[in-house]
Amino acid sequence: MGMLAERYTNDKERGNAMGIALGGLALGVLIGPPFGGVMYEFVGKSAPFIILAALALGDGVLQLLMLQPSVVHTESDPPSLKALVCDPYIIIAAGAITFANMGIAMLEPSLPIWMMDNMGASKWEQGVTFLPASISYLIGTNVFGPLGHKIGRWRAALLGLMIIGLCLLCIPMATSINHLILPNAGLGFAIGMVDSCMMPELGYLVDIRHAAVYGSVYALGDVAFCVGFAVGPALSGTLVNTIGFEWMLVGMAVICFAYAPLLTFLRAPPTREEKKVGIDNPGIVSDGGTTGGSDGIVVVASAPPGAAVENAVTKL
Repeated sequence: MGMLAERYTNDKERGNAMGIALGGLALGVLIGPPFGGVMYEFVGKSAPFIILAALALGDGVLQLLMLQPSVVHTESDPPSLKALVCDPYIIIAAGAITFANMGIAMLEPSLPIWMMDNMGASKWEQGVTFLPASISYLIGTNVFGPLGHKIGRWRAALLGLMIIGLCLLCIPMATSINHLILPNAGLGFAIGMVDSCMMPELGYLVDIRHAAVYGSVYALGDVAFCVGFAVGPALSGTLVNTIGFEWMLVGMAVICFAYAPLLTFLRAPPTREEKKVGIDNPGIVSDGGTTGGSDGIVVVASAPPGAAVENAVTKL
């Protein structure tokens, strides 16, 4: 993701590229199980791993030849990990990724068992239950890569978290595997909305609030993604045993509903210049307001890109 953010400096193009890249993740999840099953059954248990190793090596060679990676020294100092972690806007975006993926991470170990107990589901039904989520995730990432830039990534991610909450509430109501198709599809689509919007948003936040060096911020993005898939399964077994499968999903839905409004803070985050103006001249309002300066100079307070705010000019 950091490489894509560096290659695509235009925010709209970056969102499109990251949507396609996240679609590749969904495609791997979609193809992986049937590919592994067929190769294991008809070729041998080592065959899928040998083929994947060859594909990974070929992909690495292609990246080396096509992208020609090199060490580039930038004029601006890269933001420290501490500065990024202490940035509330980056934490909000990363938190959305975590909570969006935590719901399905909780379902992965617990839903098949719940299906056996409540539906008498067979093994193949347990295996295909997440197939609608994988397909819809592939669709969601490719649709909201470009669409998120048009309607506002914060708005798309907020809507995605709300849909995740609704789908989690619907899953315990299912009485057959057919009833799980729509909630799982909605869940995957909504997760695709959040991921494809918040990943490029992290790069945008670094651009406007720090320096255009993306390695650390996308390390945080990956950590947020991994935390969701680490904490979700770890808590799932304990929560199912203590409060039950239904209440576990209700609790996760409430968390998604409660977190979603925080994304409104990403509507127009302050830029580097606004932060600096606010620190150097506490009397100046940097969001377009007009107030007195302190040094007898003309001050222009810039607004965030795309915000319909006029420049504020103050004179003593």
